[in-house]
Amino acid sequence: MINGADTAFILAAAGLVLLMTPGLALFYAGMVRSKNALGTIMQSLVLIALVSLQWVWVGYSLSFGPDLGGLVGSLAWAGLRGVTTEPSATYATTVPHLVFMIYQCMFAVITPALIAGAFAERVRFPAFVVFSLLWSLLVYNPVCHWVWGSGGWLARLGVLDFAGGLVVHATSGMAALAAVLVIGPRRGFGHASFMPHNLPMTMLGTGLLWFGWFGFNGGSALAANATAATAFVATHLGGMAGMAMWTAVEWVRLGRPTTLGAASGAIAGLATITPAAGFVGPNAAIVIGLVAGAVCCLAVNLKGRFKLDDSLDVVGIHGVGGVTGVLLLGVFASRTVNPGGVDGLLAGGGLGPLLVQAMGVLVVCVYAFAVSWLILKLTDRLLGLRVGEEGELQGLDRSEHAETAYN
Repeated sequence: MINGADTAFILAAAGLVLLMTPGLALFYAGMVRSKNALGTIMQSLVLIALVSLQWVWVGYSLSFGPDLGGLVGSLAWAGLRGVTTEPSATYATTVPHLVFMIYQCMFAVITPALIAGAFAERVRFPAFVVFSLLWSLLVYNPVCHWVWGSGGWLARLGVLDFAGGLVVHATSGMAALAAVLVIGPRRGFGHASFMPHNLPMTMLGTGLLWFGWFGFNGGSALAANATAATAFVATHLGGMAGMAMWTAVEWVRLGRPTTLGAASGAIAGLATITPAAGFVGPNAAIVIGLVAGAVCCLAVNLKGRFKLDDSLDVVGIHGVGGVTGVLLLGVFASRTVNPGGVDGLLAGGGLGPLLVQAMGVLVVCVYAFAVSWLILKLTDRLLGLRVGEEGELQGLDRSEHAETAYN
């Protein structure tokens, strides 16, 4: 039976998650050089259209449709056939099936947009479009079914992911790592300056992402209930703790805090609390955020040692943060907080839940990295991934879109 309060809540949450994609566009655009600001924004915005079409035609059915051996959904719901205003018998049973579908669509949209930060300032737009569509089809849709789909094999094994530590952050982080290795660094990397051109824009993007994250995590309860309240509070506490810890670490290391560090810490905390948000209490959320601020800051600082040009720190923040959060779920989760979850290591559940979570991390990370690598290689062979030297020096705004952000 449809519940009006639940329906209104999930509709509002879907709008908040959609807002995260323009927020991400601003967050990323402020960190690139001015000649690439519009090109970076375009890579996020265009996915709202591209991935939504893919989701309606095949993506939703592959992700949540009737199970085919635990690996992927069937095409029974392709083109939204049978997805109506009546509740689903399987998913979010108190809201129209269409509402659940469009809420999940917003997750599918933002996930490939996260990857773009890793190869910012050097990828051709046609190649980006083809890669993003293939990646959504071959990586996001299957992993989404494994973890969240009815009958998904990782879900059957007990792997938990409340709002996307595996499905969103680990997959995009591993794809980002593959992209950095396949595409290579920007011209002048290690010698030229790649300073952010507009940090106030990045801070605005941070605020929009943080605001949208309440829909991302809170809405994943799929009802206006106590679990939604738990996730909402944990989201804020994880984000603020991540920001506090990153700022503190940076202050000690560099002798001064930076706004970019504060923003990065907030996003790291938010990404890391995401898989655990509906399964842990407030104090556990703070601890997870503090761990995120320290671990993700360390990961970002290590990229220089390995000479990896992850332009906007996707691997260090989203990849490392998502994996860390999934593992910490196995430590801090408590059935006292959410009876539908598990008791983690500190709640008396032993090592079992942590080992199950670790298995989920291993499977998803290996799959996402390997398939992303193959898609990148194929796209490069067919279209060429990188802009030419002249186009890169000129900037993507002019070379790819014949525009300029600042006249």
